[in-house]
Amino acid sequence: MRTTTAAGTAETEPYLPYLTELVPGVHAYLQPDGGWCLNNAGFISDGRTTLLVDTAATERRAQLLRDALLATGAPMPDVVVNTHHHGDHTYGNRVFADGAEIIAHTSCRDEVLAAGHQLHLVWPDIDYGDVPVTAPTITYADRLVMEVGDSQIHLIHPGTAHTTGDTIVWLPGQRVVFAGDLVFNEGAPFIAMGSLSGSLRALGVLRSLDAEFIVPGHGPVCGPEVYDTMEGYLYYVAELAAQGRAAGRTPLETALGAHPGEFSALGPPERLVGNLHRAYAELDGLPHGSPLDLAAVFSDMALMNGGQVPDCRA
Repeated sequence: MRTTTAAGTAETEPYLPYLTELVPGVHAYLQPDGGWCLNNAGFISDGRTTLLVDTAATERRAQLLRDALLATGAPMPDVVVNTHHHGDHTYGNRVFADGAEIIAHTSCRDEVLAAGHQLHLVWPDIDYGDVPVTAPTITYADRLVMEVGDSQIHLIHPGTAHTTGDTIVWLPGQRVVFAGDLVFNEGAPFIAMGSLSGSLRALGVLRSLDAEFIVPGHGPVCGPEVYDTMEGYLYYVAELAAQGRAAGRTPLETALGAHPGEFSALGPPERLVGNLHRAYAELDGLPHGSPLDLAAVFSDMALMNGGQVPDCRA
């Protein structure tokens, strides 16, 4: 792998994005430290055609991604794939929309339109820039196969997991997978808008691909060992939820009394209560991905975060 600091990034930028060329023509674009609103992206290019995976949470960060992409000699994207609808992966779509089709799962498009500027509601003080809601223009249901030069690219919907409209971007010839937020590396997953059991199922789909390089939605590029950590954490959440619900405790009470042990390093810790809200909903028999009271979820997360809304670093 070859790593370079992203072009156009000011030296004063507190979280320096950087490019990693995983294999020839396939780059991961990483935004440390992978916390709230600091997502990863990536692109595949043969020098004539480019496919971009995800954008960014602000106009400025999307422009930095664009500049880093162009600095490699790749042309502007012909296709943008959104791995899911969350604003840190889609707000920057407008920067790339001219001359490009935006592809996503059908539910992702629906959720982009329904959510609108959802990040603005949680973090109103962030300078997002000019980020009009820019929804996918082409959708698919289960699988879609595309080509960039000699590279075959499989878009796979694993079912409801992180959200209802997740997409895995799989390059079988290069054994590279862009997992979106189905995978967090060095951080806890967040499943409040999806499904706990569905996230475990999605990990099974990812394992079956036998990728060498996994580009997570947040955190450093990793190998398949990350699946074990993710799976262990999700089973931990499931066990906590079962015990807490049986004892009549609320998700917040259960989270505050938890002892994360081997998972204590997977921050931010407030995600635990959001995940417990989803786990409780599934134990109550609600369908996967059914809407939760997000105001209550984020209120509980703020309480776990010392009474403050979690820090968005965009």
